[in-house]
Amino acid sequence: MQLTRFTDIGLRVVMRLAVSDRLMTTRILAKEMAVPYAHVTKVTGRLAELGVVHSRRGRAGGLVITDLGRTAQIGWIAASLEGDGEVVDCDGEVPCPLRRACRLRGALAAARRAFFDSLDDVTVGDLVADPTGAVLLSLDPRVAPRRRTTVEPNPIPKSE
Repeated sequence: MQLTRFTDIGLRVVMRLAVSDRLMTTRILAKEMAVPYAHVTKVTGRLAELGVVHSRRGRAGGLVITDLGRTAQIGWIAASLEGDGEVVDCDGEVPCPLRRACRLRGALAAARRAFFDSLDDVTVGDLVADPTGAVLLSLDPRVAPRRRTTVEPNPIPKSE
């Protein structure tokens, strides 16, 4: 199954907000996630409707993840962003001649449910555990990358 770009962006936005300790604007999110600003605006509006993020307007505004958002199951978020549409369009411009007696439509609907159900074993918190969390934080240009300190191995003692 392939998720829509809307859902993909929504999941990435939720992950980015989950590791942030400050309000983030849709512009900053769009830049850091390398996606169009208009897409982020639409996605964050839907995430706010779901209660996954809280949105504050105005000069000191921005987005922050909610407690629900931190613990939400990925299957629920993805299914909510995808909507209840059919997997196949049997009633399109040229309706499928099998639509009255087709078993494929039901099988695909069951597979879609199973796909989202399998994602319910994963929470937002699971997705942002390191090393992913560290990568998400590194997207913020204001956060200096952590310098690694190398530990020299113990020297081999010289035999006398």
